[in-house]
Amino acid sequence: MNISVIIPTHNRAHTIGRAIESVLKQSLPPSEVIIVDDGSPDKTAALIQNDFPRCHYIYQQNQGVSSARNSGIRAASSEWLAFLDSDDEWMPGKLATQAAALKDNPGIQLCHTEEIWIRNGTRVNQMKKHAKRGGWLFQHCLPLCAISPSSVIIHRSLFESLGLFDETLPACEDYDLWLRICAFYPTLFVETAQIIKYGGHEDQLSRRHWGMDRFRIQALEKILAHPQLSSADWQAATEILIKKAGILAQWAIKRGKEQQADTYLQIQRHHRQLMQNRCSPN
Repeated sequence: MNISVIIPTHNRAHTIGRAIESVLKQSLPPSEVIIVDDGSPDKTAALIQNDFPRCHYIYQQNQGVSSARNSGIRAASSEWLAFLDSDDEWMPGKLATQAAALKDNPGIQLCHTEEIWIRNGTRVNQMKKHAKRGGWLFQHCLPLCAISPSSVIIHRSLFESLGLFDETLPACEDYDLWLRICAFYPTLFVETAQIIKYGGHEDQLSRRHWGMDRFRIQALEKILAHPQLSSADWQAATEILIKKAGILAQWAIKRGKEQQADTYLQIQRHHRQLMQNRCSPN
């Protein structure tokens, strides 16, 4: 199996070396390693040139992680694509384990894995709501992002049929993609941890943007408009959207942000009405 590895990065010269080393130490070597530098003003370019000259380095003006991943997808030559965030790390057998699992499950086009979490240098246990699984995941993906980008191997055909990462979303772009994929395709899950996710640092997207559910609501509205979404999944997604809009409205009310509160209350009322219309007998 030929696998292209795509590493998007921005101002991560202090961590990207660890990420790249974990790729180069894979027992199943990738066919190529593509690093997309999303406008870093730090020493990333010099680091790659001096320490990892065989990697395919792409520099672009800062446009966000979705654009960086999409640039990597367009540049990749393999049918199978793997992503690694520049602050995360792979176990040495990550690609080999997933390649074997995919070989044993022909027809599956997305495989993800269990993970280890490190926060501020300390290993932490995941909460129940973050539990990973395989199979038909759409409804499991609705509350929170249920798949880590650093853990996946994806067949290129999924992007060709469903589109790339949404570059209009400054965050939760992975949540949006998993909804689009998991509504129509099953996933494969490797139960042994194959990645280490590091958190707690200041430049994480979740710290840069308040109310991450703002972006999840955008993603939910997109998938709800898909004409082939099943009735059960449509209802489950609508219920989650109504709940998230209500939470954001209450957050805004408590902070005196009346215009924002009204926006989310209107969204909530609109989707309640749509559900009522759809569920009412003719």
